[in-house]
Amino acid sequence: MNVRIPDVLPHEDVLDYVQRLRGGFDARLYQQVLGAANAFKEGDEAIGVAAADEESRRNARTLLSRTRLDDLHAHPPFEDRLYVFNLEAWDAARWKRVADWTLGRLKGFLLTAPEPQVHDALDGLPSDVIACVVKLMSDAELKTVGGRIFHPLPGSRVGAKGYLGARLQPNSPTDHPEEIRWQVFNGWSFAVGDVVLGTNPVSSDVTSVAAVESALHDVLVTFGLEEVIPHCVLAHIDVQAQVEAMRPGTTGIWFQSLGGNEAANRTFDVTLEKMVAHAAARTGRWGLYFETGQGADATNGHHHGTDMLIHESRKYGFARALKRRVALAQVGAGRDAAPWVHVNDVAGFIGPEVFRTREQLVRCCLEDIVMGKLHGLTLGLDVCSTLHMDVTLDDLGWCQEQLAEAGPAYLMALPTRNDPMLSYLTTSFQDHVRLRERYGLKVDDRMWAFFQRLGVIDADGRPTKHFGDPAHVYVHYRRHKGDTRTEAELRVEAEAKMAEVRARGVPLAVGHGEAPWTLEPSLEREVRGLYDDGKVGLWSELSDAAVEALPGAVRLRTRSEDRRDYILHPPSGESLDESSEATVRALRERHAGRYDAQVVVSDGLDPRSLMDEGHLTPFLARLRAELEATGWRVAPEVLVVKHGRVRAGYQVGHLLFGAEGDLRPRALVHVIGERPGSGHHAFSAYLTVPDADTWAKPGAVDHDRTRLIAGISDTSIRPEDAAVESARILAETRTSTAPVVSGVA
Repeated sequence: MNVRIPDVLPHEDVLDYVQRLRGGFDARLYQQVLGAANAFKEGDEAIGVAAADEESRRNARTLLSRTRLDDLHAHPPFEDRLYVFNLEAWDAARWKRVADWTLGRLKGFLLTAPEPQVHDALDGLPSDVIACVVKLMSDAELKTVGGRIFHPLPGSRVGAKGYLGARLQPNSPTDHPEEIRWQVFNGWSFAVGDVVLGTNPVSSDVTSVAAVESALHDVLVTFGLEEVIPHCVLAHIDVQAQVEAMRPGTTGIWFQSLGGNEAANRTFDVTLEKMVAHAAARTGRWGLYFETGQGADATNGHHHGTDMLIHESRKYGFARALKRRVALAQVGAGRDAAPWVHVNDVAGFIGPEVFRTREQLVRCCLEDIVMGKLHGLTLGLDVCSTLHMDVTLDDLGWCQEQLAEAGPAYLMALPTRNDPMLSYLTTSFQDHVRLRERYGLKVDDRMWAFFQRLGVIDADGRPTKHFGDPAHVYVHYRRHKGDTRTEAELRVEAEAKMAEVRARGVPLAVGHGEAPWTLEPSLEREVRGLYDDGKVGLWSELSDAAVEALPGAVRLRTRSEDRRDYILHPPSGESLDESSEATVRALRERHAGRYDAQVVVSDGLDPRSLMDEGHLTPFLARLRAELEATGWRVAPEVLVVKHGRVRAGYQVGHLLFGAEGDLRPRALVHVIGERPGSGHHAFSAYLTVPDADTWAKPGAVDHDRTRLIAGISDTSIRPEDAAVESARILAETRTSTAPVVSGVA
């Protein structure tokens, strides 16, 4: 139910309004008024805090603008240990200067006060106040505030005024070091990639992550850049710490996704104690890299009745407090306090359950830029969308231009706007070239000098004949390795290697169109073809013939009414309907405890991944053989869930395996179609192995107890190989709590 605020009295603030309607403080109405002040987003609507209409939104903002900061701070919409921890980086002395202000006055101050005065006040602003003042601002006002506040990273121009950096995102569907390395060469050929070389891994296995870390580290060491730009593999922070212990000196900056409350962080297998310990260990050059994004808390069921903006702001409060801990650790180690800590706001990755349109994407990014900067953070943006949102490839370019003047520290950077592994839309190398040209923006001075030495940019800052030529960068790479072969020989080798990368489904942007910031025409056609193919996959259905071909198939379905409901309202696909619950209970009775492993198949976001020849059938056959060979008693049935999401599998496990007091492990392998768009038509395998007692507790099994193998197809990770790896993981980690690192949850 949306929030209706038909009228407000003269001089009435939020607390007065709640008092008038309820006769005293009412926590739920208070949360609803705060939420109603937000620009509309589907994520707020889903939890009952969105304004019912524009009049209600205006009235909520009027009430909020009249509310004193001290009154807001005295009434947090919810409290937990994270809320308390965040306050340790809050400057109470600076707070006293503004505590008696109204939010309306604070808004005016941020828009018009001299910039040094604004900077001086920031540490005195708590996260909830920051969220609430942002609610009052128009898009134009958010751009103004964002364009006034900058926090460069220590010893660099990353995040400085007039600069736009890039996180190179060299993702590979198979974690192949060559695919990762060549995307770095490709980005640098466009003079793009000055903030971090950051790869999202397919596998969270320590050995696999270590191999990717080493590949990125090798590139930096070869070019002598290891003190200029860090690298990062975006596995769980515990895995990165294990890699560093195993291969000291090969990791760079450490990454972790953050939630806005303790419960949400547990979904990421994150605790306060864990993050404090990791921050204390970051005493060197590179600190911590966080990712956040509106909606993650709510879509994981941990919203506490509170809107997405407040949760997002508390994530920045968490980052601010951890940044302070890194600074203290550096001082304790005898170094100057210079914490290299930054945040990447991934706005749009979740899907239409958070928001749907390009205008909402811009609004979300603007809100997050300003909230991050008001927390004193260096904040980058992943201006992104999924294929099930109403944001097209062309819309992304429009969004980027709306956001440039708000001064994000950096954007993502890939060969095209289509990520070949994560199957979502984001920023390409040539988008950076266009934005730099249009707005007169620069990259970090040290990396710009490197690009000039590399010969892709001339002394006047213009592209050379080598611009967009990754083979040229490869020649320099080999020269730095001491390779004495001729340039012609190295170029022949480079062309062969690039052909191999492309053949595995990873595009490289070689050359450009009519302008340096446009894609080469054939690559442009390829990207649009993948986009169109992804749209087809999104709306496809798992055929009856495909289900009937599965041995022992048992049909189940979730509470989604149809494909559209499933796509637009993901929670409907997270629980079984009543008939299917009864079917699973009956199956449990029939099994009578004879089996300790169950295979579940859900259509997911691209059912074609399960129907393509050479995909599901060889995976299931090899999986069953491998599991039985390692001692699992695999149920003969395959449970096939129509309109199923990952959590539907957890419900199956609860109904099928739950038994209080039984500490024996029970394995669930949930196969589900991944997001379409990469062209691989890939599926994932979610591997969950708690004991029967844990399965018995409703909600006890979630993503933090699940391991994932993603990108399974005949053109990426071969199904047979994925089956072998699945069996290995299940054998070794029967009580694993390793985190999910990507997927369609």
